[in-house]
Amino acid sequence: MTKIVVFDSGMGSLSIIKPLRKLIPSEIIYFADQDNYPYGKKSKSELKKIINKTIQGLERKFSPDFIIIASNTPSLLFNWENQKIITVKPPLVKAVKISKSKNIGILTTENIAKSNELLNYIKKQKFSKDIRFHIINASLLVDLVEQCIFLSDPKICKKIIKKELNSLIFKNKIDVITLSSTHLPFLKSYLINEFKDVQFLDPAEDIILKLQSKLSDNKSKKTFRIFTSDNSEKFRINLKKIGIKHKPTLNFKL
Repeated sequence: MTKIVVFDSGMGSLSIIKPLRKLIPSEIIYFADQDNYPYGKKSKSELKKIINKTIQGLERKFSPDFIIIASNTPSLLFNWENQKIITVKPPLVKAVKISKSKNIGILTTENIAKSNELLNYIKKQKFSKDIRFHIINASLLVDLVEQCIFLSDPKICKKIIKKELNSLIFKNKIDVITLSSTHLPFLKSYLINEFKDVQFLDPAEDIILKLQSKLSDNKSKKTFRIFTSDNSEKFRINLKKIGIKHKPTLNFKL
């Protein structure tokens, strides 16, 4: 049976879990590293220690065939040589293909927005010089998901989204935005309703394609387990709110 481990610092990786469970028959293990939330505000050196320790622990505990780092922050900040690792990066090639205004927004975490790694990643793609990328710190939007405010208080959610993005989108004539934090696809319905002329791209699609290319003859049964480093029942409650009834193993230490 193919075993896939998916991890992030919180609820974000669940946006990848949903299509993964639907389209890739496998044993899926989801680890929410909530003790270290949010990855996007950690220093580079601190985050590398956390991710290395997590990967080593997941390898030791589960011996997976693949490990998905379901966070753009460590995916962009570091180069991973382990062949089992699949990273999540902004779907810029697709964004460039469909943008008519040639103005593309990248919603990302504070750490990435302030770093050079995303700029270097863009440069490596060698896009035409008339394409303009607008990097936007979306940390407040990430919090809307992690705290489940997008479910409990739609009015606040709409207000914050409008305040954070309205002027940036219209001022820069942005017509395509990459949801470059795995938390953000949970806000897609809000974003589409607020900005009807903008296309929002989910990086999960690229992950599914990568796995499908590696598992073309995969006939595994589907199983799903959840673990979290937190010991709070709030996580279980939040999972239930978004339609996941599996009971997580709380206070799980690698």
